[in-house]
Amino acid sequence: MIRWHALCLGVVLSLLMFWPVHAQAPQVQQISLLRTTEGLLLSARMGLQPAAVVEDALYKAVPLYFVWHADVYRARWYWTDKRVATATRTLRLAYQPLTRRWRVSLSNDMAAAAGGAGLQYALHQNFDSLNEALAGVGRVARWRLADAARLEPGADHEVEFSFRLDLTLLPRPFQIGMANQAEWNVEVRQTLRVPERIEPDKAADHATGVHAVELTGEASVSEPTR
Repeated sequence: MIRWHALCLGVVLSLLMFWPVHAQAPQVQQISLLRTTEGLLLSARMGLQPAAVVEDALYKAVPLYFVWHADVYRARWYWTDKRVATATRTLRLAYQPLTRRWRVSLSNDMAAAAGGAGLQYALHQNFDSLNEALAGVGRVARWRLADAARLEPGADHEVEFSFRLDLTLLPRPFQIGMANQAEWNVEVRQTLRVPERIEPDKAADHATGVHAVELTGEASVSEPTR
């Protein structure tokens, strides 16, 4: 009997060694929509726990690109839903070996050039640890998805939202074969119903123009790079 149990344990351990590794999707810790007289705002917080192979690439100074994307649709009973607005923001996460700090750069470009080289960044922030940098990448506050004029009064609207690690923006050598590696598939998708009620926008900061970023750390705003 003991030998039989030992044999079964050996088979189970062998299977676990070859069991496919599944990516751990970002944990949605908080997500909400706010409809104001100015527009539709999204606030969200994602918990990121990258796989060991992803962390290893980061520590080797390979930049990673995380993309927030949202499409706003208006329901139509006579046809397919109409897309009334689209919003995209890309966050570049990179390790700086000389300073041993992490740098997060924000781009609001709707279309990125191959390899991410053509992205224009409007905001940069530095962090002392990877966990702090990941918290900054996985958080957005009061991100404007659509102006109020694009939301038809009395109509039903919804938001198709996604947050993902965009492998197409990685340097070309790192893209080969990654699509089939589960550790690199970091993505979450949700559909959110737009509130019908318009709330007062008490917390808006119209002075800075970057109130929707809300990243903690040392920040420096710069002109877009050419």
